[in-house]
Amino acid sequence: MTYSVVARDPVTGALGVAVQSHYFSVGSAVPAALPGVGAIATQSMANVQYKPQALALLKEGLSAAEVVAALVAGDPDAAVRQVAVVDGTGRVAVHTGDGCIAEAGSRVGEGYAVQANLMAHATVWDAMAEAFESTRAEGLVPALLAALDAAEAEGGDLRGRQSAAILVVPAEGTEADRIVDLRVEDAAEPLRELRRLVRVQETYELAAEADRLAEAGDPAAARGVLLALADAAADNPELLLNAGLGLMSCGAAEQGLALVRRVVDADPRWLELLRRFPAGLAPAAPEALRRLDG
Repeated sequence: MTYSVVARDPVTGALGVAVQSHYFSVGSAVPAALPGVGAIATQSMANVQYKPQALALLKEGLSAAEVVAALVAGDPDAAVRQVAVVDGTGRVAVHTGDGCIAEAGSRVGEGYAVQANLMAHATVWDAMAEAFESTRAEGLVPALLAALDAAEAEGGDLRGRQSAAILVVPAEGTEADRIVDLRVEDAAEPLRELRRLVRVQETYELAAEADRLAEAGDPAAARGVLLALADAAADNPELLLNAGLGLMSCGAAEQGLALVRRVVDADPRWLELLRRFPAGLAPAAPEALRRLDG
């Protein structure tokens, strides 16, 4: 009793699934994906065994359509199942059993599929598809989230809202590699919370990018990213402290010190953290301490 979207990004080759339901911890039940292999959403009396079975068959080289056919053929309860698969080349296939609770249906587009069951209206999956297509140029994550928002705007799950999840894996990598893997287990507004978590992850990605640029010997580029991080992490004291120390190390000492001072003035525990940093962990920490104490 869920709506979801599976898709492949034609530019990057990333594969993703996003889902929302009035069901506790839907992210533990519905989505699965492997880099370069494929992604699956299993729902409507979800058969969670579909996930390892589908990914194993995709690794063997079967197409999305062949995988869905095999899953359905081997399931005596296929009539109450809904499943969607996208393979590593972007081929998609769906199944909605005739025993799924109305309103239930799906729509397949180039490189993606949307599907829903127990919806308030039969217009949900078309709204999802249109939102996905109109947003996909912005990237896979925005398009997946847009599809979920469109479903909710169209009435969504007849029972209401509870949990949501998004899973995106790269075109290449190991089974452990993830671009995004976020869940909202139980919330009054799960899609709003899911978007907030995506923004938080993007902020941490800025911090990682700044570190990479600094280590690569490009302080000017690192400064630009750190300034963006300072704006994005205004309510995250740890990231704000790290941004300040990073700016001090990248030729923007006064801007960096102002950020550090802002953090420690708000909560002296961060000053104690500066004192506890091992030598070399944060090269600007000793200078920050000296100037703060002075």
